[in-house]
Amino acid sequence: MNPLLDRNRRLVIGHRGACARAPENTMPSFELAVQLGVDALELDVHLSADGQVVVIHDETLDRTCDRRGPVLGRTAAELATMDAGYRFPSGRWSGRGVHVPRLAEVLDAWPDMPLLVEIKTGAVQDALAQLLTEMHATERTVVASMRHDAMGRFRGPPFVAGASGRDVQRLYLARLVGRPRRVPYRLLSVPWRYRGLEVPTRRFIRDAARVDAAVSVWTVDDPALAQRLWARGANGIVTNDPGPLVKARHANGKS
Repeated sequence: MNPLLDRNRRLVIGHRGACARAPENTMPSFELAVQLGVDALELDVHLSADGQVVVIHDETLDRTCDRRGPVLGRTAAELATMDAGYRFPSGRWSGRGVHVPRLAEVLDAWPDMPLLVEIKTGAVQDALAQLLTEMHATERTVVASMRHDAMGRFRGPPFVAGASGRDVQRLYLARLVGRPRRVPYRLLSVPWRYRGLEVPTRRFIRDAARVDAAVSVWTVDDPALAQRLWARGANGIVTNDPGPLVKARHANGKS
């Protein structure tokens, strides 16, 4: 079983790698997260101008790279020349060859690592589905999106779907609108808080279990809060800084 779906596990999931310590969604960030002992990696994908799946959160390069403009306006080869460490706060990653990677690079570098892949735009669906199939990565990958209309390709075999924002909202309001009997997803990746309200309450996690779905919570860097969420039944904690959470979990004999 993919650990991301195992409700009996207590996972540490690297948010965009280990993005508190290295540039988000880059190979050094993923490498560091793996070295720190994460059980899975979370990352974001967009489509390049030449139809390749690339790993970056925003629709534009502006916030993270040394150049500006839409990701969709550049080929994967051009994105590989961008300095994706240029704007990292410490400045120590700039000029070190950190680039915007293709998802294929990540899949190839860590062939056994479970992945939580967040779709940022519906345009990437077909290319992502083809890539995961060709690289035999469908079983170790959960594909999710806040956008309900971006998930159509992944709501059936051989893919494993996460919940959309609409799915999360419906389960959260289950006592008002009724809990669904069957759902097309196996994982709900939810924020710790939304508009001041806790999302992964004990009731929410119980309702998720009743539809055979695991719950992962983002973004949590406090080990004490992670322990409380694991105790409630959350199976995964998505964190910017995996090291302290891995140590806290090991101290309590969890895995």
